[in-house]
Amino acid sequence: MVTLASYLNFPGNTEEAFDFYKKVFNGELMGIQRYKDIFSGDKRLAKKDENKVQHMALRIGKDDILMGTDWVESFMGKLVPGNNYVISVFPESKAEAEVIFTALAAGGTIEFPMDDHPWGGYDGGCTDKFGVRWTVYWWDPAKK
Repeated sequence: MVTLASYLNFPGNTEEAFDFYKKVFNGELMGIQRYKDIFSGDKRLAKKDENKVQHMALRIGKDDILMGTDWVESFMGKLVPGNNYVISVFPESKAEAEVIFTALAAGGTIEFPMDDHPWGGYDGGCTDKFGVRWTVYWWDPAKK
């Protein structure tokens, strides 16, 4: 079974937006990561962007999650209407993540290939042949 979630990109006001959505939907904040926590020492990360939100998640209802990030041009290019969202896919296995990512990327463009991360994540991003942006993300429960 695959789970889908919406991933929104903001020009630096993710926390403000998520505080708003939390009130609107009576949601539960699931956590926040800053760029400095993940990309410390990365030469692409400007000092002014260190405290921006790299990832934030809000549980809405029983099964829905809204996720977001502050857009950092040095990592992601220019933020324009139309690229400020991503549909996130959460497969049940690493193998399923590979299959889904390969299928979505066919005929489209890979933004970042599937790759392992020290915190147990395994993800990749692409834009499909219809111009829809996707992130496929699998989490290794053994690395929690």
